[in-house]
Amino acid sequence: MLDKEIIRRIPKVELHEHLDGGLRPETIIELARERNVTIPFTDPVELKEWFKRGCIQKSLTLYLETFSVTLSVMQDKEALYRIAKEEILDLAKEHVVYAEIRFAPELHTKKGLNLEEVVTAVLKGLEAGRKETGTEFGLILSAMRNEDPSISLEVAELAVAFSDRGVVGFDLAGDECGHPPKKHIEAFNYIRSKNFNITIHAGEAFGLESIWQAIQLCHADRIGHGTRIVEDMTIENGELVKMGSLALYILDKRIPLEMCLTSNVGTGAVEDYESHPFPMLFKNHFRVFLCSDNRLMSDTNLTKEMTIAVEKYGFSIQDLEKVTINAMKSAFIHHNQKLDIIYNVIKKEYAEIRYEYGL
Repeated sequence: MLDKEIIRRIPKVELHEHLDGGLRPETIIELARERNVTIPFTDPVELKEWFKRGCIQKSLTLYLETFSVTLSVMQDKEALYRIAKEEILDLAKEHVVYAEIRFAPELHTKKGLNLEEVVTAVLKGLEAGRKETGTEFGLILSAMRNEDPSISLEVAELAVAFSDRGVVGFDLAGDECGHPPKKHIEAFNYIRSKNFNITIHAGEAFGLESIWQAIQLCHADRIGHGTRIVEDMTIENGELVKMGSLALYILDKRIPLEMCLTSNVGTGAVEDYESHPFPMLFKNHFRVFLCSDNRLMSDTNLTKEMTIAVEKYGFSIQDLEKVTINAMKSAFIHHNQKLDIIYNVIKKEYAEIRYEYGL
């Protein structure tokens, strides 16, 4: 079995990480003090435990409640710059070589910033982190499904406008129940008309209809979570014996599924790690890979997610390399950039580690 030091050292690709879900507790405390913002605890250990309670208790309500605290200290340029830079620094500690960070710009305008100022501050922070660590990044702008479709269109236009400055895609996030993606079809049509990239949260808290709409009506290039695709499958004794048309379409078209093990268990999307569909989907050649989702709320990172795959599912270093390459193939950057990272970073470093440890 691979030990955690080997797992920490292998190159990783992170494609589903929320900026407002990955703050350092110490940073929250310092920013809150400077801005006279009230937070639940001013001790880093206690505050970290408070953020984890939703995941531990498998309470989606408690899990989502904590975002009001992180957002409360993310309303000015200086804070956004710092948090974005620290995001890259923290990912680099787990040897993430490429990351796509997502956030909803409109949630950071409560104290006067406009959308362009918000995105610019975050991009500057991410770039500062890249210069210091070498970790490459792309930024994904999220619209919220409960907001008016006119806002999602504005965010889509913003994403395209910043496509030459580090924004690589457009996302739809938020509560799936009662907020189908098709309500935001104008935003998705705009993105497609500009030859840009789409990922949509679907199949996490709602079933197949959410996934179907995301793919067939909104033309998602990737699906965030997608765990409920198992509802279109017949599984006996842990083995896949039959697939419906949607599952087959996702498999055949190589539509990537951004899988978040700890987050899905913590929010109740799945009962436990053992019942998560990730290993079954991987075994049956779906393009799946591992993501952190919200490192703070789920108390996780990609090293921990890969460790779970090793300990719970028996993944080998070859399996982890395949997962990493699946992610890199699915990134929203140009083909030649993907090839460069796959062959000159990922494959090279995996080979070096296998040789070093005799794996």
